Amino acid sequence: MLTFLELQRNLKKESASMPAVKAALLGDTATQFLAATLRGTAVERGFRLELFEAEFNQIERQIMDPESEFHAFGADYAVIFQSTHKLLCHYDKLAPEKQAALADERIDFIRLLCTSFPGRIIYCNYPEIDDTVFGGFACKIENSFVWQTRKLNYELMKLARDSAGLFICDLAALQNKLGRDAMFDASIYTASEMILSLDSVPWVASRIMDVICAAQGQIKKCLILDLDNTLWGGVIGDDGIENIQLGHDLGIGKVFAEFQGWIRKLKNRGIILAVCSKNNENTAKEPFEKHPEMVLKLEDISVFMANWDNKADNIRRIQSILNIGFDSMVFLDDNPVERAMVRENIPGITVPELPADPADYLEYLYGLNLFETVSVSAEDAERTRQYRAEARRVSAQTAFADEGEFLMSLEMVSETKDFDAFNIPRAAQLSQRSNQFNLRTIRYTEADAARLAADSRYKNWCFTLRDKFGDNGLICVIILEKQDAQTLFIDTWLMSCRVLKRGMEQFTLNTIAAWAREAGFKRLIGEYIPTAKNKMVESHYPGLGFEPLPCEGRILYTLDVGAYKPKKCFIAGARQNE
Repeated sequence: MLTFLELQRNLKKESASMPAVKAALLGDTATQFLAATLRGTAVERGFRLELFEAEFNQIERQIMDPESEFHAFGADYAVIFQSTHKLLCHYDKLAPEKQAALADERIDFIRLLCTSFPGRIIYCNYPEIDDTVFGGFACKIENSFVWQTRKLNYELMKLARDSAGLFICDLAALQNKLGRDAMFDASIYTASEMILSLDSVPWVASRIMDVICAAQGQIKKCLILDLDNTLWGGVIGDDGIENIQLGHDLGIGKVFAEFQGWIRKLKNRGIILAVCSKNNENTAKEPFEKHPEMVLKLEDISVFMANWDNKADNIRRIQSILNIGFDSMVFLDDNPVERAMVRENIPGITVPELPADPADYLEYLYGLNLFETVSVSAEDAERTRQYRAEARRVSAQTAFADEGEFLMSLEMVSETKDFDAFNIPRAAQLSQRSNQFNLRTIRYTEADAARLAADSRYKNWCFTLRDKFGDNGLICVIILEKQDAQTLFIDTWLMSCRVLKRGMEQFTLNTIAAWAREAGFKRLIGEYIPTAKNKMVESHYPGLGFEPLPCEGRILYTLDVGAYKPKKCFIAGARQNE
C-alpha cells in the first residue's frame, strides 16, 4: 500500500489523457486528506478523478437540496463518510429510551439519500467503538451503542442488497484488519476534526476506488496459478504425489489446502482459473486427479498450460483462448524471478509480490482486494464451464482449413430476448464489465436497465449463443433509441469477447435491421467513442457496411435499412418476446 505522501505525489503526474470520473465526497468530519488521497489513488489506477468536496457536516443539505452545489456538479458517484464518532455523539445526547432506535433512524436517512441521488452512492459503514459502558454485557442490551452499531451495519448491508445504486465501503472490515489504534489517531482528531489516521487514509481511499474502478469496468476476471510451492508445498516432478505438502492436518500442508479453498470460492463466484506451470503436463495434472487432499480439481480449471516454455508465452496463449485483456488477469507464483519476468513482458497484468512464507499468502491477498465487483449474477457460476468449452473449440478449429466449415460445424444457435427480470441483472453486469467490444462504453446499473425496459422510446435485446460444445449464456446487449419516426440510434452495442469471429456481429446486425425494417425505420445510426481499451471495434461499423456520418466532435456512422442485405453467418436464430 502506497503511503499518503506517495499518493500525494501522484497529483503532480500528468493525468489529462486519463479517463475522467466525477465523484463527490461528503462527510460529517474533515475530509481534506481523504480527498487528496482519493485523487492520488485514482491516478495510480489510471483515472483522473474530478472531485467535488463538500464542506464538512453538509451531507443533508447538499443531497436533499436540488439546488445545491452537489447536484450542480453532476457527480457519477457520491462518497458518503458518516463517522462512528459523530454517531456516538448523537447517541450520547439521546434519552435512554430512544437509544434503541438509533440504527433504524440512520437507515431511514440513508434510504432517503438513495431516493434523492440518481447516481451510485458509496457509503462508508461504521467501524465499532466499544464505549465499555456495559462491557461484554453490551451484546445482550439492545440500546447499547455496540448493539446499535452492529445492527446498523447489518441493516446497511440489507439496504445495499435491495438498492441497485448503493455500495458499501467496508470500513468495519478494514478496522478488523488494521486495528482500531491504527485507524484512529486521537491527537489528529482533537486538533483537526479528522477521524482517520494518516496511515489508514490510503487504505480507505483504496477501498473506495476499488468500487469505482469495478463500476467503471476495471475488474479482474482471471486468476492464473503456478503449481509447485504455490498450490502445494514441494516439486511434484521431484517429490512425487505422496510427498508434496498438502492436507488439512497441522503443518504447512494445511496452509496450501486453505489457500486452495479460497481460490475455489473465487471460481464459484465466477473468476476464471488457469494454470501456468513449468512441468510435464501429465505430472502437473496428477495431484488434481489423484491426491485425496487436493481441493481444486481439473474441472475447476478453464485452461491448463503445463510445459517447459517460458511463462510469459504461456500466459499469452491463455489470453488468446480466453480473449480477455491482460489487465483483467492476476498471476500468482512463488518464484520472484518468474514474477519479474512476467511483469516485464506482459504490461497490464497484475502480479502480486507473494510473501516468502506460504502461511502469509491469504492474509496478504485479502489485503489487496483484487477481485472487487459491483455485481454478481447466477450465470457467473457457469463461467468455468463456458471457458473450458472455449478451449475445446480452439482445439477443434485446428482440424479445419476453412473457417466457414469450422463455424458451420459448431451448430450455433442464438436466442434473442427483450430485457426481462431474468436477463436484466446479467445485461447490466455485461455493460459494467465489457471494455474491449463496447462501442460507446456506457455503464448501466440494474435500475438503469429496468428503466430502459419500461421506456417505449427504447428497443432492448439480449442475445445468447450456444453450440455443440456448450452454452455461452448471454453474450451481447443491444439498446436502440428511437430518435424519430425514421431513425434508430444504437445507444449500446457490446459483446463478450469470447464469441468473437463466430459471426455474432453479423447475426446481430441482421436481427437489428430486420426488426427496424418491419417497424418502419429507415436508417440506423451508430457511434464509436474511443477509449483506451476498445480500439478493437474502431472499424466495427465500416466493416459491417455503415457509411461515415459527418458530425464535428463525434464519430458517427449510418446504415440505410431499406438497402441492407443480410450478412452471411452460420448462426440459427430463435426469437422471443416479440
